[in-house]
Amino acid sequence: MLSSVLIIDKRKEMPAKYKKCLEDNETCVTIARTIKDGIHEIQSAEPDMIIISDSIQENLAKFCNEIRTLTYNTRPVIVALSKSADASDRIKVLECGADDFLSEPVNIDEFKVRIKAHLRRDIENNLDNKTLLPNKKYVKKALRRVLNFHDKYAVLVVGLENLENYKSVYSDIAGDKLIQTLVAIMRSSLDSADFLGQLDDTNFILVTNPYSAEKISAFLVFAFDTVAPKFYSPQDMKRGYMLLKSDRLAGMRANFVSVLIGGIIDNYESITTVDGLLARLLSIKKIAKIPSGSNYAIDRVKIAGENSIVETAVNNSICIQESDEALSLLLRTTLELQGYDVVENLDIQNAEQPGIIILDTNEDLSGLLLCSELRSKTNFVNTKIIVTTTTHDKTAVLNAGADLYLPKPYEISELIQWVEYFIKNSR
Repeated sequence: MLSSVLIIDKRKEMPAKYKKCLEDNETCVTIARTIKDGIHEIQSAEPDMIIISDSIQENLAKFCNEIRTLTYNTRPVIVALSKSADASDRIKVLECGADDFLSEPVNIDEFKVRIKAHLRRDIENNLDNKTLLPNKKYVKKALRRVLNFHDKYAVLVVGLENLENYKSVYSDIAGDKLIQTLVAIMRSSLDSADFLGQLDDTNFILVTNPYSAEKISAFLVFAFDTVAPKFYSPQDMKRGYMLLKSDRLAGMRANFVSVLIGGIIDNYESITTVDGLLARLLSIKKIAKIPSGSNYAIDRVKIAGENSIVETAVNNSICIQESDEALSLLLRTTLELQGYDVVENLDIQNAEQPGIIILDTNEDLSGLLLCSELRSKTNFVNTKIIVTTTTHDKTAVLNAGADLYLPKPYEISELIQWVEYFIKNSR
């Protein structure tokens, strides 16, 4: 389904012959017998190429001009077919917006080569420079076709988590290599009829048949996690996390890059627009998120609730574990003024835990033991732990499970910025 071709021709035999010649795993061909049907198909499917025959009742040059005006946003390739071999007819049609003019009868082999060359050039003009995948504009066009023929396809969004953190540690070039590795893995999993495109810097769209979607997802998760360790230093692999180094993020631990996949199989009834489809896919991808490692989630008809909406709740509560009473009161007052729900008593057995814990290690470093204990409990999986300490041992703090090492003395404004950062990224 890589390319879509529309033939507007009121004849019966010739358009059928052209369709048989062009249609394959990479090209879908549709025939419209009337101008009205052709315009409807152009507006709904946004074909990459429109082949117009002079068998239509309207003047060919005039109709080419109307099509070009109608499709100024998508800019499909327009090829005119005519029984006329007159040079003035050719010139007039080309001036009115056609990209090519073929006189009938046309050699069928030449016809196929010309059309394929136009389609190849159209795809090449819509490729991302880094990954050589179809760009967002082309992806949206492909998804529009999915909505028109939703009984045939499954759609997956494949995203890289923590890529920006990885780039800050290992450089943009290393990040690009990681992206290219994922793209190579995705390409190896596809059949010739599948589609792969790039939505943005970290998200990709994969369109396949409903029977292969879950197998592909499982393969991508396994294959990426298998090769990913080669992209980290021995020190980071031994620690089990990345240690951020920039001035702004120094002292913060970050999980390794992982792949999250959200998919929809035969469940498009409530989706009417491409933006709606993308929003649903990204919401499903969020469901797949786990504390570390790659994962996938698939939305199927048999398990989907009717008109269900997945909303991500934001945990605004903050627990302060600070031995200095004056500092504890200052933190509590400041955070409450910022609109946060502040608690001072930590109940380890409670199922619902605060979104952030500000934990002082104390002079005997007992806070690190508490940090390790909290990290071992499943009810603290989604809780971010900020450890403040006068003992400046970053490695010991992060190895205990802290998400951020903040040495004392620190500025209250700096702590507030980190709280805002963690709350924002939990949405």
